[in-house]
Amino acid sequence: MAQVSATAVSMALNDRPGVSKKTRQKILNLAKKLDYQPNYVAKSLISKRSYTIGLIVNNIADPFSPELALGIEKKANELDYSMLLCNTDGSLEKEKKSLDMLRAKGVDGVILATVTIDDPHIKLLVEDQFPFVLVNRFSMDSELENKMDYVVLDNYACGYEGVKHFYRLGHDRIAIITGALNTSTATVRTKGVIQALKDHGMDTDSKLVVECGYVREKAYKATKLFLTIKNRPSAFFAQDDYMALGVREAVLSEDLKIPEDIALMGVDDIEMASLAGVDLTTISQKKYEMGVMGVEILINKIEKATPDMVNKIVLEPKLIIRKSCGYHLRGYVR
Repeated sequence: MAQVSATAVSMALNDRPGVSKKTRQKILNLAKKLDYQPNYVAKSLISKRSYTIGLIVNNIADPFSPELALGIEKKANELDYSMLLCNTDGSLEKEKKSLDMLRAKGVDGVILATVTIDDPHIKLLVEDQFPFVLVNRFSMDSELENKMDYVVLDNYACGYEGVKHFYRLGHDRIAIITGALNTSTATVRTKGVIQALKDHGMDTDSKLVVECGYVREKAYKATKLFLTIKNRPSAFFAQDDYMALGVREAVLSEDLKIPEDIALMGVDDIEMASLAGVDLTTISQKKYEMGVMGVEILINKIEKATPDMVNKIVLEPKLIIRKSCGYHLRGYVR
């Protein structure tokens, strides 16, 4: 219809030089009129690429995951890639099945937000030289130290600053609701917590630390038990906002007030944390930006823009003070 060669059409549709401005516009107008859609299967046969990436998350119901996925998908689309999403429910077996399925479908690379501290699947990806990037977590296998790219929060500082904030508010007995301790996030955050407790001369009773695996229901049950003990904690530090919401439910179910009776803090700064009535004090990690950075690194690896570079990006945490910690009532006392 344009009365030009297939090569000229290709140049115009792919925004490459070689055709005049007038001819390019003519071709683009025709493509729009005909609602032309490229055949990516045919394109992948020529380029040996699918222009698709995979994202593997633990729990799509956790508000952290969709906020992360949004940044990944938007940036991928900007760079002319599409995204396939897989959910593992925290299962290594499901993670393996997701990786196998994504690779069978021909994705060009994957972003994982599910990796455990000794995840066996990461070593296989390294050995196969398959492009991947870890976000939010990383493998703590020393053999992989310089063989994996990741974007994470400074989780040690996150744990340390959370405890320090409660100490300055006057709390000496703090319950720590940890994530899954087979992950770098929970492991490193807990190390920061313990060091802060020691540095500030606070109670390091191991009974005040309970693993809830980033599951809201487990945080709810753990909190109910904590509230029954004689010398109950005066503050709860949940290692993510999703668990903090479980703590909040449990506290309110006992007709206790936040923060007058129990102070509360989370990590992540999910969207609902700022809602009136929730007003959750939290430590923010830039989920959207984390996703964007992950995509940029992955596509650079896919396109071999920086083939020998190993990217280790550690983002600085930021304390977001709202009403649930009690700062607004009297400020810092220490």
